[in-house]
Amino acid sequence: MLMRGGTSKGSYFLADDLPADPGDRDDLLLRVMGSPDPRQIDGLGGAHPLTSKVAVISRSAGPEADVDYLFLQVAVDRPEVTDRQNCGNILAGVGPFAVERGLVDADDAETTVRIRMLNTGELAVATFPTPGGRVDYTGSSEISGVPGTAAGVVIEFPPGAGPLLPTGHVRDIVAGTEVTCVDNGMPTVLIPASAMGVTGYEAPKDLEEDVALAGRLREIRLDAGKLMGLGDVDGATVPKLSLLAPPRDGGAVTTRTFIPVRCHTSIGVLGAASVAAGLLVPGGVAEGIAEPRGQGDRVRIEHLTGFLDIETSVEPGSAQTAPVVRRTAVVCTARKIFDGTVFPRAAVPPLEAHHDPAAR
Repeated sequence: MLMRGGTSKGSYFLADDLPADPGDRDDLLLRVMGSPDPRQIDGLGGAHPLTSKVAVISRSAGPEADVDYLFLQVAVDRPEVTDRQNCGNILAGVGPFAVERGLVDADDAETTVRIRMLNTGELAVATFPTPGGRVDYTGSSEISGVPGTAAGVVIEFPPGAGPLLPTGHVRDIVAGTEVTCVDNGMPTVLIPASAMGVTGYEAPKDLEEDVALAGRLREIRLDAGKLMGLGDVDGATVPKLSLLAPPRDGGAVTTRTFIPVRCHTSIGVLGAASVAAGLLVPGGVAEGIAEPRGQGDRVRIEHLTGFLDIETSVEPGSAQTAPVVRRTAVVCTARKIFDGTVFPRAAVPPLEAHHDPAAR
């Protein structure tokens, strides 16, 4: 099933419909998506990391969740499939897909699906309308970066098992730059845009073509990855890097996020959740840039194509205790685009996939 989830688009599969061996599975997915090819002309991919995504869904093996969700990022121009990160946008379609495929029984008005995110082991709870026991994708919810409106999918994230500040510090000096490293569902490095010699309001194309900026961001990402306990992230898509600038349209902060080289035209759900929590940590690099107070639990993250609202609350901590996230929720949307059969191209030479069993 091809679905839009949030501001991303991906192919959703039942786990039982894919090869059990990860290498065979990833070889098939490369051929399904049309990688490696900058245009992905021979597959379902859309020639961009945001449209070259896969969700693998199955009934959950444990009582804490209804379904298990494995996210796979399929590289566009490389023969690479990685499970080293999660995706909150694609997550928005997991609940509806589970109902569509009969993994979860729908209720008469709305249905709640408990989802275990296998990439991290964390849980999410998605609630969406199912009048008459069928998923209804129509509605009045609007999210920036997606034309029109659709039914709202409310996703709540229980507090994560890991620390909000993976390095144990509110601020770190990474590659000569002061940053704040946070993880509220997505490992993210918060960086003042001014420290990178940019305003933070530039178009993605201008930022991507800045060779000096790309070099500095790569150095920060590699060094921060080690500090955050992620190991060597040279071939990974985490941590995300978010440049912060003062808000322009009544929000809390303006962002430009890298994934990890391309600049996001909006911002990922889990990345935004991490940014929002990071803004609420006293003493972080967002102080003097962001304006998160006075909005209750809602933190509005501005980006190139609009904004994303995150509801979050953070207990600041003290000299003896670390900050703790108490609640995180977001209203997203999803839509079924196509349900049918895909015909992958013929087999290609063996790929070099990057798997991190510990990340599951």
